[in-house]
Amino acid sequence: MYLSLAKRFLLETDKRLLFKAGWTLGVRGLWSVHKHKRRLKRGEFFPPFLYLSVINSCNLRCQGCWVDVAAKQHRIELDAANETIRQAKAMGNSFFGILGGEPFMHKDLMKIFEANRDVYFQVFTNGHFITDEVAAELRRLGNVTPLISVEGTEMISDTRRGRDGVLSQTMKGLEAALRHKLLVGVCTSVCKTNIDDLVRDEWVDRLIEMGVMYCWFHIYRPVGPEPNLQLSLSSEEQRRVRQFVVDTRATKPIIVVDAYHDDAGNALCPAATGFTHHVGPWGDIEPCPVIQLATESIHDDRPLAETMNKSAFLKDFRELTAQHTRGCVIMERPDLLIELAEKHGARDTTARGRVIDELEKIQPRRSQYQPGQEIPERSFVYRWAKKYAFNDFGTYARHFDVAKYQDPDEQVDSQSQAKSDLPILS
Repeated sequence: MYLSLAKRFLLETDKRLLFKAGWTLGVRGLWSVHKHKRRLKRGEFFPPFLYLSVINSCNLRCQGCWVDVAAKQHRIELDAANETIRQAKAMGNSFFGILGGEPFMHKDLMKIFEANRDVYFQVFTNGHFITDEVAAELRRLGNVTPLISVEGTEMISDTRRGRDGVLSQTMKGLEAALRHKLLVGVCTSVCKTNIDDLVRDEWVDRLIEMGVMYCWFHIYRPVGPEPNLQLSLSSEEQRRVRQFVVDTRATKPIIVVDAYHDDAGNALCPAATGFTHHVGPWGDIEPCPVIQLATESIHDDRPLAETMNKSAFLKDFRELTAQHTRGCVIMERPDLLIELAEKHGARDTTARGRVIDELEKIQPRRSQYQPGQEIPERSFVYRWAKKYAFNDFGTYARHFDVAKYQDPDEQVDSQSQAKSDLPILS
């Protein structure tokens, strides 16, 4: 399998792009993690990977979207984006995730990539704006990998994404990227309506046949103004996705990204561990894209390194959430986020201004943390990589208190039992 994967990389991608990714994302990416570890030992903090939502606008209206895509367009302007990246590079960072809205709607996106050719960018996109001209420019730049979202079959995609013809347009963008030998990934937000179609060997085999080099299966998170609870996966279905990811990594010549488990299958949250933080379209510095609360901004006067290191809100977020769960805090303990917002006077970073109300309405449910049912990595390569570069960096050993963990499944069972004890009236 490893030889087949190496052969694919050598034969199916542009060699210059492959070297660029190997150096900036691989070698320098590992160095950024090493510097992060050294900072933590000194009691200092700066996330080794930073995500930027450069614009709020999007051409689609996806179910469960938390971004203000219909609001007046706002974006991180070119100078502000470049300055943020410059300051992060000074801390050793060499990888940046670019999100939206739809990032390719940002008029200066290519200029951001051009100005920072010494680092690597992963762009989360629906693929609709990737034409042959755009793909050719990305190939010239050499420092961008498009991660294209596919949400199901044609009918499911149209429903999930709020428009007809979405899948065919996405596939055109994917094919254009592949024609130009870009390093291309495909991601899916796995939910009730697409799990049977996409969490299966046949779909991964099709991606491999097309020339896709990596895939990423996210778990659907019912958040935002229209959380669409009916799309949420059960605990059993989430374990099914985790098992599929582990098995695919060990058997298929394609890289499978996973951001929520260490080598032993223990759950973790990259925001709680400090591995990543997020900058929104208005410049607000948030724990992660779905947690739209902040007390600091990239537009503040003090340097970014000082802001990250001295933010009481972000520090308290990492410690408080790590005390109570190893999973996704917004799914399992939204009450903690409300508590943090009140304690620190955190502002709602959305245009709609209803985040606290949305958090109060969330029905807690399990996420990646399912104690006693951990699924360890089968692949020795992934085990090694995670042991060194992707784990909790001691966060949960320092903070997690199992006595404080509230299992959402047990709460649901208790509520069901309470209901079943009521007398039945005929």
